[in-house]
Amino acid sequence: MSEAIPFSPATTLFSTTSNSIPHLSPSHLRPFLRHDTQPHTTGKPISSLSCQAVAGGATPTPSTTPVKKKNRYEMENLTTWLLKQEQAGHIDAELTIVLSSISLACKQIASLLQRSSIINITGAQGTMNIQGEDQKKLDVISNELFCNCLRSTGRTGIIASEEEDVPVAVEETDSGNYIVVFDPIDGSANIDIALTTGSIFGIYAPDEQCLVDFDEDTLDEAKEKCIVSVCQPGNNLLAAGYCLYSSSVVFTISIGNGVHGFTLDPAYGEFVLTHGDIKIPKSGRIYSFNEGNFDLFDPKLQNYLKHLRKPGGPAGKPYSGRYIGCLVGEIHRMLLYGGIYGNPDNVKAKNGNLRLLYECAPMSYLVEQAGGKAIDGVQRILDIEPKQVHQRTPIFIGSPDEIDKLMTYLV
Repeated sequence: MSEAIPFSPATTLFSTTSNSIPHLSPSHLRPFLRHDTQPHTTGKPISSLSCQAVAGGATPTPSTTPVKKKNRYEMENLTTWLLKQEQAGHIDAELTIVLSSISLACKQIASLLQRSSIINITGAQGTMNIQGEDQKKLDVISNELFCNCLRSTGRTGIIASEEEDVPVAVEETDSGNYIVVFDPIDGSANIDIALTTGSIFGIYAPDEQCLVDFDEDTLDEAKEKCIVSVCQPGNNLLAAGYCLYSSSVVFTISIGNGVHGFTLDPAYGEFVLTHGDIKIPKSGRIYSFNEGNFDLFDPKLQNYLKHLRKPGGPAGKPYSGRYIGCLVGEIHRMLLYGGIYGNPDNVKAKNGNLRLLYECAPMSYLVEQAGGKAIDGVQRILDIEPKQVHQRTPIFIGSPDEIDKLMTYLV
């Protein structure tokens, strides 16, 4: 019920106890006074104020569209996000299936890593890969998981892995001929001590499908042609990403329209969008190099690292040195905090230690999509055309300002 309020020429007030009456500006109201002729309970006359909405008159003030508040329980999982990208025309249905199969492989690997000591799958396998590196048990198991998940889609034409000597043709392909390159377990030396590890993948579309038998010892012309179709520059990537296995399991992906991170919710077994459209900071005061090899580095690079150790910046402090021993962990931190990571060539490793096709190229693709830079000291990583499946390359990757600073020392 409206309450009468004394009226003065300077002020007109209207109060109500109803919350259902919409707010109207004074220009929309036509006030008039009516003196009640009946006595009030106190014996004194009262003044009533009545308001009537104006049908015409002044144009109403434009109202802004209310911003929809996000429900605290609302979440978008990876499957929903991929379907939205497909509906928007960014990817096709076949690529959606391939990416979903990779995410499934990552969930399986994450589960095995969490239970590795319990189910006795830590330690060495007793075999070596094509690069002459000792394989861990989980290297072999994770490779099989990746391959099985990709084969089951029927959309993968060729698989190239760090753990395979040569690319593998997928006979189960029904439609689609995607080339998938991957490192099933990056930082496998960290497995036995429960430190950060990860998986890296990249997806290419070949010119034509290769279905040849790679089980034979010799490579004929058809097999060599298939390998050449696998060895594409990073500029040709359709999608790339990594999965971080740490205190959280984070699946980070780019399909050419930015970088997005999804965290595994163990309660639902789903990757949930937690880092939308990641942008790497333009600069960052964290650097990551294996400085145990400092004396083997080029003198120009040594001078750069000495510069980083000197006090400077707004707080008058040197850069902070961080080294995880896992490329996935290094890139994940860098995407969020900025900085620079380097795995350069040295006296003992003329071409660096990391593989171009399934480590450096996918990570460079992600970082550039987030606004960063990645070079080998001379050119963009994504411009390099691999000559071999397991070709290595030096790499410097990170915030654009930090890469530009590095180049002033290397030229």
